[in-house]
Amino acid sequence: MRFLQFFKLPFSGYSTQSIWIYFTVISWTVPLGVYNWFGPRLFSDWRIAVVSTTLAYAVCALLLLVQQNLLGIIMKRFPEIRQTLTRILLELLLFTGTIGLTTSSLFLAFRTIPFFEFSAIYYMPSTNFWLAACSILLFIGFYECYYTITKWNENSIQAEVYKREVLLNQLDVLKNQINPHFLFNSLNALSSLISEEPRLAEKYVDEMARVYRYLLQTNENNLTTLEKEVDFIKSYYHLLKMRYQAGVSLDIAVSEHDYPRQLPPLTLQLLVENAVKHNRVQANKPLHIQIGMTPDGWLQVRNNLQAKNIRVLSNKVGLSNINAKYRLLGEPEPIVSDQGGFFTVTLPLLNPVSA
Repeated sequence: MRFLQFFKLPFSGYSTQSIWIYFTVISWTVPLGVYNWFGPRLFSDWRIAVVSTTLAYAVCALLLLVQQNLLGIIMKRFPEIRQTLTRILLELLLFTGTIGLTTSSLFLAFRTIPFFEFSAIYYMPSTNFWLAACSILLFIGFYECYYTITKWNENSIQAEVYKREVLLNQLDVLKNQINPHFLFNSLNALSSLISEEPRLAEKYVDEMARVYRYLLQTNENNLTTLEKEVDFIKSYYHLLKMRYQAGVSLDIAVSEHDYPRQLPPLTLQLLVENAVKHNRVQANKPLHIQIGMTPDGWLQVRNNLQAKNIRVLSNKVGLSNINAKYRLLGEPEPIVSDQGGFFTVTLPLLNPVSA
């Protein structure tokens, strides 16, 4: 039973291409080897030509099962590229043994067929040694080249998968930084409203709960649509408006044509929050925040510069978080400028992935 199971084993990772390698080599070595034994007699009697060639191919096909399984064991035991020399030495022993076994089996089989009148004296004896040597070298060369290319491709895919996993983990870390950051700032604003405007503070709590619920849902994804970001920033702006009244204004000029395009979640919220945090917000000198599109299709968020006199402590969650997300997604990082009395952040939008 174990003997039968051995021949039922798969080819240990070898695909159809590896089988074709074998038959490509024997397709010309078998007829040449048979001719070396029979000489011109091979073509003088059609029975000799048909029977000897068919028998030779049948023996080679049978030994292919053994050879492929043994090759699979070698590849499994020594799979690394740095173990190539060890594999080659073992393959040299394997192919030498299988070719020797094939030759011996055919020699004995040919001698048992009467009309062959087969003799141990070869027609071209010196050629058989070089034919066997070339076959061995071709087998090893073809298999090793195929194995090396396949292994390199597998390693490349694994490296990309690993890299993607690392990036996703880093994105998760960045996303987990946002929720406590948003909650901390919201509670600070709520604390101020409780002492100044108690009734407004109650409404602020309701709005904050709704906004925070949406924030948690959206932040589970690596990308979201511009439409969802715009809807969310409108809700977030209500919180700012309740706190700062006429001290802040928001103008959104984004075409619905661009709504399906994508960007990292909470990008607009971080940029708007960053503008409020680092600038004076006063009724007589309001902070104007504008969200629009550039002619080349990038999203642009800008605000008038009116920096606070006292430097605001920052944990660098805002812009650095956005830059890191774009970098990890393999996209161009946002462009930041503070010219002409405006602080401007221009960032790329990703096209939606077609289903």
